[in-house]
Amino acid sequence: MSETLIERRARLMGPNVPTFYREPVHLVRGEGVWLWDVAGKRYLDCYNNVPHVGHCHPKVVEAISRQAATLNTHTRYLHDLVLDYIERLGATFNHGTTQAIMTCTGSEANDIALRMAQAVTGKTGIIATDNTYHGNTALVSQLSTRKPPIGGYARNIRLVPAPDSLRPVGGTVEGQAEAFAANVRKAIAELEAEGFGFSAMLLCPLFANEGLPDLAPGFLDPTMAAIRAAGGLMIADEVQPGFGRSGSHFWGHDRLGFAPDVVTMGKPMGNGHPVAAVFARADVMAAFRDAFGYFNTFGGNPVSAAAAMAVLDVIEQEGLQANAQQTGAYVVERLKGLSHPLIAQVRGIGMFFGVEFLLEDGDPATTFVADLIEGMVARGVLLNNIGKHRNTLKMRPPMPFSRENADLLVDTLAQVLAETPVLR
Repeated sequence: MSETLIERRARLMGPNVPTFYREPVHLVRGEGVWLWDVAGKRYLDCYNNVPHVGHCHPKVVEAISRQAATLNTHTRYLHDLVLDYIERLGATFNHGTTQAIMTCTGSEANDIALRMAQAVTGKTGIIATDNTYHGNTALVSQLSTRKPPIGGYARNIRLVPAPDSLRPVGGTVEGQAEAFAANVRKAIAELEAEGFGFSAMLLCPLFANEGLPDLAPGFLDPTMAAIRAAGGLMIADEVQPGFGRSGSHFWGHDRLGFAPDVVTMGKPMGNGHPVAAVFARADVMAAFRDAFGYFNTFGGNPVSAAAAMAVLDVIEQEGLQANAQQTGAYVVERLKGLSHPLIAQVRGIGMFFGVEFLLEDGDPATTFVADLIEGMVARGVLLNNIGKHRNTLKMRPPMPFSRENADLLVDTLAQVLAETPVLR
């Protein structure tokens, strides 16, 4: 009997290698917002932010090919392109984070950012939310709540309750900003009392994995005041919000209205090519460089820099940030027009959408959302779920997503909603 692809994966990659969906999708080709499986079935990609400017964008492919045919080395040799890229991207910040370390993954970027904070403050305490994900290194995996680290969380880590639109921290939407900040102040005090001190808070400006709560600009003002008073740093993880996805702003932290000390980014930078980075103020970078002998062989290589530069070109030339704002508003309008008894709230920020579902008794409709996702995949639409209870439908399509694509998404969702039974 021939070996299945799933069996082959297990034999060669080991057990429990994650896949999406109950029947994993075997993809063979992508173009724009579309993906095709091995049987020729076409899927509308409403989930992947890695192909930020669309799967296999010809300008990015050409830039990678041209540079790969010319030169590829590392930053121990001088090369203009990586400097051109850092200078160009750094100009999008308005708070002095203009120096960068290029890496290959967001995990590496966040790991470096946390070490930067430790170098600046001389302290080791770290704060994140209680339903987040920032990567896979030994340090940043301490912040993930999906798979607690072996031996438990390190004593220098504090996870505070994440903001929530339907179950706000502190009990009210109006008081949530201050209640969130109060928990941060409490965590800082605990870290100082236990001798670790407070080095930094790391968060996603959209609180994406937390469920994409609807937060007004200025929400983090009390938290930022607490962090500044304690002498710590704020690190903005822009892996999901960055590069125009929020529509109104190029960066999520600008939309929320706070100035981080360090900004990390990853997935969308190279449109599938492994590129990531840490941007920091000059004083923060100097402290890190003095404390750590850091070098990344592949970070900032010319091919990666060419891919990343091409992505910026496409974002600008094709007006993708404006598309995120305009098409995103249309998607939210259409989603809010859906009628189903379990829909508790529709939320959207630019080209990022969430629909939260609750059962009649107010419990999370986790199983219903899981069934809904499978129904959408069967009809050729890829999406997933987020939130502490995985009861929020997550849609985060490539940036060229159009109104026509939006209509297909919402019309299909309406059909699947009508067909999916509610099981307790």
